[in-house]
Amino acid sequence: MGKKVIITGATGMVGGIAQELCLASDQVDQVISIVRRPSGTEHEKLQELIVPDLLNYEPDPVGFQDVDAVLFCIGVYTGAVARDEFRRITVDIPMAFAKHLHAHSPQAIFCLLSGAGADRTEKSRFMFAKDKGVVENLLSAVGFQAFHTFRPGYIYPVTPRDEPNLSYRISRALYPLIRLMGNNASIKSTELAQGMFEVGVAGASAEEILENRDILALLPTS
Repeated sequence: MGKKVIITGATGMVGGIAQELCLASDQVDQVISIVRRPSGTEHEKLQELIVPDLLNYEPDPVGFQDVDAVLFCIGVYTGAVARDEFRRITVDIPMAFAKHLHAHSPQAIFCLLSGAGADRTEKSRFMFAKDKGVVENLLSAVGFQAFHTFRPGYIYPVTPRDEPNLSYRISRALYPLIRLMGNNASIKSTELAQGMFEVGVAGASAEEILENRDILALLPTS
């Protein structure tokens, strides 16, 4: 019997690729995509679970039962929203989701898209590092079968897009040089999604914290 996978952030750069990998995989029978409104995507394996408020879930939706893996890809760019909203998206939303999921599927493997520099001492003066560290600590303590946090460096969008800010436009232009900085500096969006799939769905052995180089090491060689 194939696996049941929940994906959040499937309309985003990494979540969308992760969803495509799951839908194409013989290891997956069902994909539950958590969305606030219908995306228009249709597939025989796909069920979209409409959740208008990502801090509040129905008491016992069938979609959260018997889940094998979660690829949690909801996030927001630094500077894109106010400080309180950044905290809500980065910490409150994943925790509301995780608590509800654990009540129905504690056996699930939870894979979080985090970021390089996440500070689990929670003492960083930088909002991004501190909040990412906070949510990693909280999710680690929920009690899932396994929790893995993925900390990519610069994520190169394989599919061209409108970059969210000047910093990302510069990074995209300089990507050939960033690659020369080594395996901790950058990763392609397709590689990151594949790494999350390998751990959450395919069952690759991995530590709880996966830095950029660790994610790249997970990728199939052929």
